[in-house]
Amino acid sequence: MSIQNKHLDWLEAESIYIIREVVAEARHPALLFSGGKDSVVLLALAVKAFQIPGHSLQLPLTLVHIDTGHNYPEVIAFRDATVQRLGAKLVVGSVEESIRRGSVTLRRATDSRNAAQAVTLLETIEANGFDALMGGARRDEEKARAKERIFSFRDEFGQWDPKNQRPELWDLYNTRLHPGENMRVFPISNWTELDIWQYIAREQLALPDIYYAHQREVVERGNMLVPVTPLTPKKEGEVSVVRSVRFRTVGDISCTCPVASEAATAAEIIAETAQTTISERNATRMDDQVSEAAMEERKKAGYF
Repeated sequence: MSIQNKHLDWLEAESIYIIREVVAEARHPALLFSGGKDSVVLLALAVKAFQIPGHSLQLPLTLVHIDTGHNYPEVIAFRDATVQRLGAKLVVGSVEESIRRGSVTLRRATDSRNAAQAVTLLETIEANGFDALMGGARRDEEKARAKERIFSFRDEFGQWDPKNQRPELWDLYNTRLHPGENMRVFPISNWTELDIWQYIAREQLALPDIYYAHQREVVERGNMLVPVTPLTPKKEGEVSVVRSVRFRTVGDISCTCPVASEAATAAEIIAETAQTTISERNATRMDDQVSEAAMEERKKAGYF
């Protein structure tokens, strides 16, 4: 067995242990599934954790997606096809519904709805009584995520206090909660972007097509390639070009950019990823460019 496979086996075993621990301890666990690459890996790990050979799969948790309404259609189509294939239960929290209720207010219709997801997430947690939500965040993505524990305690307001985190000794986790509190759990916290792609290649996991090289109209804005869409139109004086690009991470159209790439297979993406020195969020997320503490501020307000 290669060193790479041994490493992936170790990560897989740790993540499956965490997923099983969540289901064993929580009253109403859920797993965030958007159709993005990290949630695809997380869901694949959950399937491995609970699949019994010779029996149909019965996932002992609910899948949840907080839908901004500004998603790439390829990703939503992939999400729905995956949920149907697994026969899983999916709860969709809609930012659009939060806007209609008045709990979310945006300055402009084209504003990024990424940060607004925090409100809709908290509403979805309360409406469904979820006490533990698993997500595909990883420590290598961003500084605030590197600070967070695998089991991240959230108070009755859904907020995260980086100075009030529970110790995690070896593989022992404190999951006790008072009414109204919940846990956000990150089973792939110790994985890197390279690990994710190596696992996708090894397990032959399907992904939305936009993760691979394709032709797309973009404009160069600073150090980013901004896709030309009705939500992200060209500014006055800008000239667009059609380039071969792929998405390293996928989120709200208004804040997620692709990168120039010819990588059309998982193996080619692995080769590219092994050489990159910029994290995927820093390279592709416009909302993380606002300030160095942008993600931490969103997390304190309830963001995943």
